[in-house]
Amino acid sequence: MKKLLLTVVLALCLTACGGQETTQPETTQPQTTQTEGETTQSADTAQPGILSAFTAQDLQGNGVNQEILAGKKLTMVNVWATFCGPCINEMPDLGALAQEYADKGVQIVGLLSDANASDGSVSASQVELAQEIVDATGANYLHIIPGEDMMGLLYQITSVPTTFFVDETGKQVGTAYVGAKSKDAWAAIVDQMLEEVA
Repeated sequence: MKKLLLTVVLALCLTACGGQETTQPETTQPQTTQTEGETTQSADTAQPGILSAFTAQDLQGNGVNQEILAGKKLTMVNVWATFCGPCINEMPDLGALAQEYADKGVQIVGLLSDANASDGSVSASQVELAQEIVDATGANYLHIIPGEDMMGLLYQITSVPTTFFVDETGKQVGTAYVGAKSKDAWAAIVDQMLEEVA
């Protein structure tokens, strides 16, 4: 029994990094129910426009808002952290996917979860570390640092990487996933999500 428990714990550690659980209003998070490393959204309880209005900045300090979704059939939002090995390990695959799916109306956006200090300011050293990781992994897609209006969403994500999808209006599409995946696994999921927004 102990061997089985150890195996399960080890498997979770290899696919996702846990974080501190916090409590925020449920209206700021994708409505999901967790099942074996992924979370499933019910169409009846979906929160339309989870990213329909937000402010953020990219790693270079440029302002970013919901306009980045315009004209894209699907945006894959990958919430990651600089301390998370599984997050970093999947970034080269996500970089390759971003290039391969760009002509299909799909974009990948990284949402850096650990760049904000406790007082709400942005940590320059964390942003610098994040940029080094992006450069080293070839994850050459947009990475954003959340603004204050995105904190409610981030506070409820208890493991990274967590990945969810939105359409061009910011409405969540399909399922949110906890844990890292291979390039082929993500490609299959993206293809399925594209069918949902077609």
